[in-house]
Amino acid sequence: MKMIKKLIALILFITLPIISAHSKGITLKKITTLEYPWGSSFIDNNNLLVSEKYGKIKLINIESKKITNIDHNLNFSSKGQGGLLDILYQDGFVWISYSEKRNLISSSTSIAKGKFKKNKIIFENIFQANPPINSGLHFGSRLAIKDNYLFASIGERGQGMIAQDPTKHPGSIIRIHLDGSIPKDNPKYEGLNNWQPEIYQIGLRNPQGLTLSPFDNKIYISNHGAMGGDWFGEAKKGGNYGWKILGWGGRNYSGIPIGPKWKPGFTKAIRYWVPSIAVSAIAIYKGEEFNNWNGKALITSLKDMSVRTLTFDNKNIVKEEIVLKNQIGRIRDIQIHPSNGKIYLLSQDSLWLMEKN
Repeated sequence: MKMIKKLIALILFITLPIISAHSKGITLKKITTLEYPWGSSFIDNNNLLVSEKYGKIKLINIESKKITNIDHNLNFSSKGQGGLLDILYQDGFVWISYSEKRNLISSSTSIAKGKFKKNKIIFENIFQANPPINSGLHFGSRLAIKDNYLFASIGERGQGMIAQDPTKHPGSIIRIHLDGSIPKDNPKYEGLNNWQPEIYQIGLRNPQGLTLSPFDNKIYISNHGAMGGDWFGEAKKGGNYGWKILGWGGRNYSGIPIGPKWKPGFTKAIRYWVPSIAVSAIAIYKGEEFNNWNGKALITSLKDMSVRTLTFDNKNIVKEEIVLKNQIGRIRDIQIHPSNGKIYLLSQDSLWLMEKN
């Protein structure tokens, strides 16, 4: 029986596709098939934790391809764009953002924390975006850890100007401690008295990328515009990216202009995309596999189905290169291997390895 299982695994491995992008010196290898994967996080050099939109959490051994289903207790809603969203592992604990059922019709972007065990995680909420809203749109949501702080991006749920109301969480970046407690140096306690205590920055629409740079120790964000106006920028304490006063170069879906791309008084993004590429997850590359990318931002996208590098050390001269496009479909997440620097991508239905030829 063991020999039969090994033979089946070998056949599956051989039949998984390998795609070469010779012009960029890149090879793509399919690791396994998944169902609407959303977030991922390495727990060690061999195992990747993955969340799927429709409710499953899986542990994938990237060498053996073995998949372990992780039981959990989250009360989630998969309405519209909702479901299980980003997942993040550190020091034996797991944080997850998800669309939580709050009542019969409304939900929120919520964050829970749990102790990682072999095949089960019991989560407890440490944050709920208020108010809960009856909408299946724009939950965000990515997670990043910096020191003892957890940063999270919270979508505006399709409510537009709610992102300019700091008494409400939707349309913001929040910052809390890893246990859910509130930092005493958040903007509310430094003069912005009407802000919710968890809010770090306001004025976002649907921020689906968030990462910590290992080079300058700053948090960076990517954000969906409407018809155009996607952007990549820095999280700035007490800042305001301007949605829906600013349109970042985009238009409403009716075709009517939203507002100026930028104006003084608002946080300015580092890079804008018009038309929209549907920017999703981001990472700041540090590793050996693609050592010429060190310090560059890696930008993934859904609509454009691409991976791009951004050189942004000089904010006035941002250089962009498309290194992958139209090869594996919509790209939802990106992870850099903690030791060898190889890149792992979540497409709409698969986990892929990206490495040099």
